[in-house]
Amino acid sequence: MATLCRDGVGFSMALIASNLSRRTFALGSAAWASGAGAGQALQGSTDQSTVRVAAVGGLALCGVWPLLAAQAEQDLRLRVQTVAATPKEGVLQAFAQGAAEVLLIHTSDEALGLEAADLASAARVWAWNEHVVIGPETDPVGAARARDGLDAMQRIAQAQAPFIALRDPGSYTVVQRLWRRAGIRANERWVRMDTSPTSQSVMHQARVQQAYVVAGHIPWAFGKMTAPGLRVLLRGDPQMRRPYVVLTPGPRHPASVRARHDAARLADYLISPAGQAALQVVDQQAGGPWLFARSSVPHTIGDIP
Repeated sequence: MATLCRDGVGFSMALIASNLSRRTFALGSAAWASGAGAGQALQGSTDQSTVRVAAVGGLALCGVWPLLAAQAEQDLRLRVQTVAATPKEGVLQAFAQGAAEVLLIHTSDEALGLEAADLASAARVWAWNEHVVIGPETDPVGAARARDGLDAMQRIAQAQAPFIALRDPGSYTVVQRLWRRAGIRANERWVRMDTSPTSQSVMHQARVQQAYVVAGHIPWAFGKMTAPGLRVLLRGDPQMRRPYVVLTPGPRHPASVRARHDAARLADYLISPAGQAALQVVDQQAGGPWLFARSSVPHTIGDIP
């Protein structure tokens, strides 16, 4: 298991400048500039191709996808155009309506529904992001001293400390996984409903109730979900990660034959050794760890999340 970090220290591209640190934004901007340069160089070739990508917002917010897209352009001699970098609903629509030939998104019922409807190919895992335990700065249960997420949840449950079960599907999936493995039976004495008007404002509820939550690290780190008086108490547990999958056109998608070929090239690259190595390099350049390699999460037979 990776070393756990105890310290505290996500959707359009137009919003990145106001949310990213100067360093990460500069890196992302340089990557897009170099990508545009690569695209212009490729335009001189009669064999230039463009693949259009819809990427869920967190991938752009953390700065990793712009850098990785630029590297893929160089390695594949293929122009990579990000046409949507928004929350899930936006990128799903862009792909299903044919505005994009590659979809990068968390695994979800909606993503699998695209495959079932023959709009997308089979989803393949190419990266993971992580969820973290966030709580009061005073940390009354000592979650910051926990060995991992399971230990942290056991401490919270044993102390009957306030815990908000977020409506966010990612957080819900991670929390249910930990509760199941720890044999925790949640009850109303310590589990609070997420009554916040938006997913971003749930941290203000947590601040008022001095409650613990499990949330995505990227939206926390880049100011999409934050509140004074709270801090990241535990991160780095591989069992608290969620997979990003890549989908390409299925039989009913309107993509051309050439576009299908190019989409497959990009998807194959993302899961290839070269693409995975590039992911780790650009993640560091973006100030990560934000994304983790596809092989980074251990799996135990019979332990399906």
